[in-house]
Amino acid sequence: MHVDYMKAITERYSRLGYPPYDWYHADTPPPWQPLDRKLSDCKIGMMSTSGAYVAGQVAYFYKDDTSTRRIPKRTPTEDLRFSHITENYLVDPRRDPNCIFPIEALRRLEDEGTVGEVADELFSCMGGIYSKRRVAEELAPAVHENFKAQNVDAALLVAM
Repeated sequence: MHVDYMKAITERYSRLGYPPYDWYHADTPPPWQPLDRKLSDCKIGMMSTSGAYVAGQVAYFYKDDTSTRRIPKRTPTEDLRFSHITENYLVDPRRDPNCIFPIEALRRLEDEGTVGEVADELFSCMGGIYSKRRVAEELAPAVHENFKAQNVDAALLVAM
């Protein structure tokens, strides 16, 4: 089933009494850098906006929660949970967490030598954040620092 995501969000905001959602438009290109080595020599990090967390961790709040959860790379998928403002999109991830938090695929790529190493901690946030300012000032710098602290060479960003 095809869902026009931007239209659905715009309609949802309207029903909730919010002004039309102001989609982000970048003023400058992102600071992407080409890899200077083979992927098999890189440490890979991951950030998912799925609202994933490990059983026992605190779930996400629904409004403007810019916090992240550290998820050890050896976490069994049966220990993954999800909390997100768009609960209706979580049916499949709750059946198979890998569809939005591909932890098993990353471990397999590491075991096969396709990637040099997967960072010890992977990250998730609840991506339904209304404030672009808070994403730019809080979430993005936190994600960057998390990757930097683990010496990540390349990151997989998995948007829900």
